[in-house]
Amino acid sequence: MLGYFTYPFKLLVHPNKEFCAFIRRRLKIVPNHIRLYELAFLHRSASISLPDGSLVNNERLEFLGDAVLDSVIAGHLFRKFPGEQEGFLTQMRSKIVKRSHLGRVAEDMGLMNYIVTQQSIDNYGKHLGGDTLEALIGAHYLDKGYRSTERYILKHILRKYVDLNDLLATETDFKSRMIEWGQKHRLHISFEHKEPSGKERNQHLCVIQVGDVEIGRGKGISKKEAEQKASEDALNNIPEIPDFAPEALEHYVERFNS
Repeated sequence: MLGYFTYPFKLLVHPNKEFCAFIRRRLKIVPNHIRLYELAFLHRSASISLPDGSLVNNERLEFLGDAVLDSVIAGHLFRKFPGEQEGFLTQMRSKIVKRSHLGRVAEDMGLMNYIVTQQSIDNYGKHLGGDTLEALIGAHYLDKGYRSTERYILKHILRKYVDLNDLLATETDFKSRMIEWGQKHRLHISFEHKEPSGKERNQHLCVIQVGDVEIGRGKGISKKEAEQKASEDALNNIPEIPDFAPEALEHYVERFNS
């Protein structure tokens, strides 16, 4: 199952005792291949260059872990809420796997202390923790397989760090809030639907614009879900929403695109 990953491991530093203890004692993982877990914490900024010029970092593991996490969460919610319809299950899954929530879970798990970056982790934005958590799940999947990873996610992540009752009570209608914000500040908010490409071509993509300025985007299995995710993204990006004035848009755009 390791395949592509075997050779690059030789280029990573020998695992230190502190990291190994963290994996075993704090995360409750007994690894078969510790190098996989080292790679999960290697940010793109600290990529290792191979002799052929290609770079090794945790992005491939993140991609894999994202898919595994979605699958495990979907199955868990399907079993836990047998009477609920697709819309409810989709919203609950979105709440669990959204970047801001995964980031908080990563912090609670202690992942931030072991991420390898070129500069301080404070320079890499709010997605760093969630991305690393997904890479960790990808590493676990390659190391131990799907069923073991499913049990790990349910027992050591969901049960310990995710409060479903709290998530049930959180806001879900971000689109209405986005529209209300636009009306309050007399700004025209448009929801533009575009066709994703590549591996995401089976999803819907929504881009929210104020005039010609993009302020948020989101993807989903339906147009409605994409609009909600795009609205949530826009609301997270807009600083100090209650006090945000239209004349501040130019400053915001510069900050958003930096």
